[in-house]
Amino acid sequence: MVRRSAGIPLVGPDATRSSLIAEVKVAGEPGQQGKVDARGIHGLYPMGDGVVRVVVTEAALGPATEPTLADLKKALIDVFGTDFGVHSPIWLSRFTDATRQAEAYRKGRVLLAGDAAHIHSPTGGLGIGLGLQDAVNLGWKLGQVVLGISGEELLETYHAERHPAGARSLKYTMAQSLFQKADPRQEALRDLLDEVLRVDDAGAPIAALVSGLDVAYDLGPGHPLLGRRMPDLDITTAEGPGRVYQFLHQGRPVLLEFSGPALEPGAWAGRVQHVRAICDGAWQLPVLGAVDAPTAVLVRPDGYVAWVGEGSVEGLPEALATWFGRSGVGC
Repeated sequence: MVRRSAGIPLVGPDATRSSLIAEVKVAGEPGQQGKVDARGIHGLYPMGDGVVRVVVTEAALGPATEPTLADLKKALIDVFGTDFGVHSPIWLSRFTDATRQAEAYRKGRVLLAGDAAHIHSPTGGLGIGLGLQDAVNLGWKLGQVVLGISGEELLETYHAERHPAGARSLKYTMAQSLFQKADPRQEALRDLLDEVLRVDDAGAPIAALVSGLDVAYDLGPGHPLLGRRMPDLDITTAEGPGRVYQFLHQGRPVLLEFSGPALEPGAWAGRVQHVRAICDGAWQLPVLGAVDAPTAVLVRPDGYVAWVGEGSVEGLPEALATWFGRSGVGC
């Protein structure tokens, strides 16, 4: 509703099929049922106490209205020849394979995240991680602008970073939906892809895409870690052994210093945690694999690396000013 009122278009392919999903009660405890046919994927999954989770693809694209128990019963009979005596729905919903994305994630004071910014088939659960990464990317930036620490130009980086990430995930869900029904030609392609993915590490890029760990924001040239998610390394600080992510719990940026020239956050000390640490393990990044260990890193509150030290402090003041406000403001 907010997106429509703001006049932000949602563009992309229309739905080609719809499915019903529900948790309902049944008489007895039917065993797990599963079926894939020319219509789509169907299944019943017992959850205990006479409750089952049901997913069934409809014979025709359903209307944009709330489905009824009668709709669910009819779809089950069409597919399985029985409605399994479903009754007393705990919840019942309809979803489609429509795949659309907002043309802009920001228009003035309106900012979009999650399902307001993108819709797609829920298969695989990508929408959960995608929406959370939207929110975490936006949250700290919006907070700094509201508090006057940063100018509104920081909010422009939200669309610049998250729109491409969303578009990539939506392409994956569209490709995945092709294999969610029985069709000889599609199954031939699926068998071919299965063979390709058996090659050592061939599945790693897909796993990284699904988990969101392959996201790389374009923050300019430099170390491979720049713009990527900081790995949760085992480190040792003055307080003892720990892990990198424990320093992100406060939602504040972290300047991690491992070796090289001594670093100081300077005028940003009130906003940036400065942690001196030792890391003896290898630095591994999803998809890229092993990378050279930096001497220091500046990590944003959303876990992405904003600056990498490679034996010098070059670029650090500029990165601090870009991402965490001008010196002396709000400290």
